[in-house]
Amino acid sequence: MSKSEHHFMTHKNSRWHELKYVLKVLAEFIRGFRVLHFVGPCATVFGSARLQEGTVFYEQARKIGVMLANMGFTVMTGGGGGIMEAANRGAKEAGGLSVGCNIILPHEQAPNPYLDKVVEFDFFFVRKVLLSKYSYCFIVMPGGFGTLEEMFEAITLIQTRKMSPFPIVLFGKEFYQKLYEQLVAMEKAGTISAEELSLFLITDSLEEAQQHIHKNAVEAFGLNDYKHLTPWRLLLEKRVNRIKNYDLKQ
Repeated sequence: MSKSEHHFMTHKNSRWHELKYVLKVLAEFIRGFRVLHFVGPCATVFGSARLQEGTVFYEQARKIGVMLANMGFTVMTGGGGGIMEAANRGAKEAGGLSVGCNIILPHEQAPNPYLDKVVEFDFFFVRKVLLSKYSYCFIVMPGGFGTLEEMFEAITLIQTRKMSPFPIVLFGKEFYQKLYEQLVAMEKAGTISAEELSLFLITDSLEEAQQHIHKNAVEAFGLNDYKHLTPWRLLLEKRVNRIKNYDLKQ
């Protein structure tokens, strides 16, 4: 969290200070819009930055990045290491477009090296909005508090019809089993409906995930006929292109 964001969340401030904060937020949104408008249909992958190369989940996320790129998606992540790096890496290995929305933290989350374009943010909530705004599906790999928060926000936006019913795939049946049991208990208690348990798919199968995404994103939203927006030179806008000649580790 940036100093200004921390100050905003913990203090009452002068009207002038609040106005400056709002203008900073506006500028950050506009900077994100100017880049992400031109990356094509995205698939966002959420997951832990702590699961590094050599772990099962890292390798699965890498394969998911390949799968999504082969389906024609731009693979979008939070831009950091671990699962995020793996998904971006898979996209690059498949010849797809790879972008990241990186958060600037006091201990510094450095962007991973497999990004064609990275947009850096001071404000968590701006980053979170843009990770969702341009995506037609969400893959939720194993992660911590941040991953769960991003997942439940996407589910809530779909539940409340603030966002279209894009497919959400939780990858890792064993990892998410206890969470699913809690959700079933909530359904039995009447705090969510049985229908809302179908807002996401839990799987360990790449094939099942691909079929689910194809049916509920590619077909449902006509992505085979997706029309890319054209940047305006007058506004100094640029299309995001793939960076070639990556030094991809084997």
